[in-house]
Amino acid sequence: MELKEVFLKVVRDNYANFEGRARRKEYWMFVLAQIVLYIGLAIIGGIFSVISDTLGNLVFGLISLLSLALLIPGLAVTVRRLHDTNKSGWFILVALIPFVGGLYLLYLEILEGDKGPNQYGPDPKALENGTNHPFTQQAQDPFGSSQTPNPPTPPTPPKTENDPFA
Repeated sequence: MELKEVFLKVVRDNYANFEGRARRKEYWMFVLAQIVLYIGLAIIGGIFSVISDTLGNLVFGLISLLSLALLIPGLAVTVRRLHDTNKSGWFILVALIPFVGGLYLLYLEILEGDKGPNQYGPDPKALENGTNHPFTQQAQDPFGSSQTPNPPTPPTPPKTENDPFA
């Protein structure tokens, strides 16, 4: 998935969806898209501030409105990311614990999600990959042959009629 697609998926399709699970890729691509967006707008705001204070204030006001608009989808994707690690969405409040809370939340966001379905829904990695998921893959020939291998046949014993040692 591309950065723009993931950002639009979170903002447009799952704006306030606190149900289900979100992969690490979806979460971190959304975070990256937000960082790129804020840095780009801050640069534009800085350039406009040099030209005119009014233009700079206008851009920084737009950044504030953007922050408010992205608050709900940011919380929603974080809750869905916590669901992927089989934690309740209320674990987002652990970030309020001084010093260690934010680090623990970061750990939970980095942690790989549960394989297979959990209490919050099916595995989003399995749904996205379809048949390429390790739990649904069938054995394949390591050499890339598309033919099904024949089972090995046991060797036939030699005839004993002419065997002098029999």
